[in-house]
Parts: sequence; C-alpha cells; structure tokens
Amino acid sequence: MQKPSAEAGEAPEISVCEGAACSVCERGVLICFRTVEGREYLRCPHCEATLMAQASWLAPDEERAVYDLHDNDPGDPGYRAFLEKLAGPLLDRIQPGASGLDFGCGPGPALADMLQEAGMDIVLYDPFFYPSQSALNHSYDFITCTEVVEHLHRPAKVFNQLDGLLKPGGWLGIMTCFQTSDDRFDNWHYRRDPTHVVFYREVTLALIAQRLGWTMIVPRKDVAIFHKP
Repeated sequence: MQKPSAEAGEAPEISVCEGAACSVCERGVLICFRTVEGREYLRCPHCEATLMAQASWLAPDEERAVYDLHDNDPGDPGYRAFLEKLAGPLLDRIQPGASGLDFGCGPGPALADMLQEAGMDIVLYDPFFYPSQSALNHSYDFITCTEVVEHLHRPAKVFNQLDGLLKPGGWLGIMTCFQTSDDRFDNWHYRRDPTHVVFYREVTLALIAQRLGWTMIVPRKDVAIFHKP
C-alpha cells in the first residue's frame, strides 16, 4: 500500500506492510489499517482480521511479565461466571468422561477446574505456565481456548495444530472479543492490552472454519464453537 507523498514530485513512501501475507487466513495481503499509540495495525481484506505489526510485538520476557499480572483465581465466582459463557455451550455438546485439552490455560486454569467438576478428563497446556510438550502428543475429544487466540503470532499455524489435535467428531471452543466497529478501535479495551496482537471478526472465524472443513456456531457473544466432522 502506498502512502500519498508529502509534496508533488516526491517518490511515494512504501508502507512496511507492503506485500505481507495474512498470518490468519494465509490468503490475503495485508494493508495498513492505522497506527495507535505508536503501534502499527494491519488489516486483511480477505478475512477482515486486524493484526498488530510484528515490529510492535512485545519481547517474550515482556509478554510474560504482563501475564504474571493477571489475577485469574479459579475460585473467583465472577471469573467462573465469565468462563461459563463458553463452558455452558460446550458442555451441552460433549459427554461426561470426554478427554479435553485446555490450550493456553494460563497460570490459573479455572476453566479446567469447571470442566473436571462436570466429569471431564482435562490436560493443561500453556507455553509459559504449563509448557509440557507431552500434552501436544495426544488427540482429544474437545479443546478449549479462552482468551488465547488474540495472543497468537502465527494464528493459521496454531489453528492447523488444533485441527490435528482434535479427534474426528471433536469440538473446539474459543472465547475472544470479536471486533465489530473500527470507529471504536483506538479506545477499545481489548486493543489496549499490548499482548493482544490479532483481532477477529465473526466472519474471520467463519473463514477459518471453512478452510479447515469445520462447522461453526456462535452461541453467545464473543464465543465460537467449532465442530470437526
């Protein structure tokens, strides 16, 4: 994408996002969307995802420091009520005793506790807090990703990985704030978290499902449930 020249006759300035492939759908070519508080954001015209430019990402130690500030107490009733938005629709679709992976569970895996209480067999994985690779060497009846996919530096690669971890007939439950209005983007609380590097619209997730051959429903606000045939 070319930015207009400041003066007639100047050579056009080429954006840093010129020609970059979308890491969400791997089909679109990213264009500049806007710069907010020194961070550049890009937009995929194909899947409509909004992505933070890589130059604006935090270093791994900086990212971990932000996560360490999160207070995700598994015993907090308010936090459990928040997670019920995903847990309820997912539990309606899986049988007690099903095997599940809480992918990106964070330091306080409250959702895993809730699902275990409902009779599920849960394995934890998080690259910072539960990094055991053995969790990724099995297949599962269901996978949960709550407040995870907005942190992914390579979303398409991870969605492919999740597809490989799901058994045929399995379910994937995702919770993330869907982006809706560009007018509110600059002041949106979700954008202000510096570890959030990709923002999805509902259509973005629908295109991911289509690419992988999944079906998708949106049972509640900011929740998507995918089914692998």
